[in-house]
Amino acid sequence: MIDYDTLKNWVFPPIEHRYTADDSMRYALALGLGDDPMDPLQLQFVNDTNPGLPLALPTMAVVLGFPGSWMQDPATGIDFTKIVHGEEEITLHALLPAAGAVRAEHRVVSIVDKGEGRGATVTYDKALYDAATGQLLATVRHTTFARGNGGFSASDGKTDSAPPAPPKPPTGTPDQVLEIRTLPQQALLYRLCADRNPLHSDPATAQAAGFARPILHGLCTYGIAGRTLLTAWGGGRPETLKTLFARFSSPVMPGETLRFEMYRGAAAGEVAFRTIAVERGVTVLDCGRAVLAS
Repeated sequence: MIDYDTLKNWVFPPIEHRYTADDSMRYALALGLGDDPMDPLQLQFVNDTNPGLPLALPTMAVVLGFPGSWMQDPATGIDFTKIVHGEEEITLHALLPAAGAVRAEHRVVSIVDKGEGRGATVTYDKALYDAATGQLLATVRHTTFARGNGGFSASDGKTDSAPPAPPKPPTGTPDQVLEIRTLPQQALLYRLCADRNPLHSDPATAQAAGFARPILHGLCTYGIAGRTLLTAWGGGRPETLKTLFARFSSPVMPGETLRFEMYRGAAAGEVAFRTIAVERGVTVLDCGRAVLAS
């Protein structure tokens, strides 16, 4: 059972993460870049033979300074066997270097009891700094849906207020549509970037969790969304992506085709989107929104 005060004041040690240009290229390859080896907009992230390259994809901020499976600690009170990734949001404050060292500082910002039998949400932030200069590079907000922890506030009433529901994208004709076919081995590639959960690599583990086979990491799907938005709205330039939010609504099976339906927002640079697994007709990312600079 979650104890609100214990979890809200959870202490994370600062994490210093050193990474190389090879790590940046590995991350890009794990998102499927290079599927057109003649496309210079893709090659700038996966080829280091030209001066100034590779560049780092902005969504790599989600794997830098990864805190590990901290919710598995029994002291959190979280039923780790029943957690799923709910939402992810990044805000980019500066261009990520393709190699260097970063310092990650984490803190729990919200714990919401949705009621007995309805689960709870746990939201924590990561501030990512350049370890050498102290410059803030990115802020990452991660929300986990703890399906087995509803009702934790029944005894003392301690819970945070639920945030407003994120707006859904429009349902009319999209302004842009792009489709990207994921690789059958994509989860095996992406796990090399951070998350080694066997749900994404071991058939027996996936089947025990109710899936026919290992599923793709939600953050891989999220990274593919970032890649798609850069292509469609940012001219492939990583510095254009300023914010990216998405809600995870269904897992992706490696090898499926992802259809990104994107809509121009009311303000300059705003884009709303959803992502559909074409073969099943299932929405896998919903309530997507991004801001890209011109």
